Amino acid sequence: MHTAWTVRDITRAMLPVLLLLTLVEVGSGLVLGSFEDDLLYYPSLLVLVPVTIGTAGNLGSVLAARLSTAFHLGTLSFSPRDARLAGNAVATVLLAATTFPIIGAGAWGLTALTGTTRLELTTVLLVSVTSGLELAVLAVLVTVVATYAAYRLELDPDDVVIPVVTNTCDVLGVVVLYLSVRLFV
Repeated sequence: MHTAWTVRDITRAMLPVLLLLTLVEVGSGLVLGSFEDDLLYYPSLLVLVPVTIGTAGNLGSVLAARLSTAFHLGTLSFSPRDARLAGNAVATVLLAATTFPIIGAGAWGLTALTGTTRLELTTVLLVSVTSGLELAVLAVLVTVVATYAAYRLELDPDDVVIPVVTNTCDVLGVVVLYLSVRLFV
């Protein structure tokens, strides 16, 4: 793989990706706007929005960095039997399983301190943990697919995978959170 560091080559590789991701983010805003009334009525859920999408993006970014490093070292295979790939995927989901209960409790606690909570702690935890686990699985899938696509398109995964993962997790985060709210609230 040839990696070019000229402005022209970087722009040629990244501009289409960034333009497409901008359009994807608009979709996220539309979904977010569709349940704005629920978010304003239940401040615990409003607090969850940036933390949920940010944490999902962070989990995906950590995995993307690990896969990119393995790619550059020549130790990454995209085989379903690759123990390194599977281990990193499982670690991402386990991080979500330990992080999102804390996020849910924190969102509920902050709104309880301000006297604006209208939901039970268990409801906020259900929304947070369900969203977080679903997003972790989706982040793993998006990260593996984006890394593989970068490899196939002869792009440097260091340049394209993290922007793809974080933007996609933003959109998926809003959608998954919306669906969880519809399910539990």
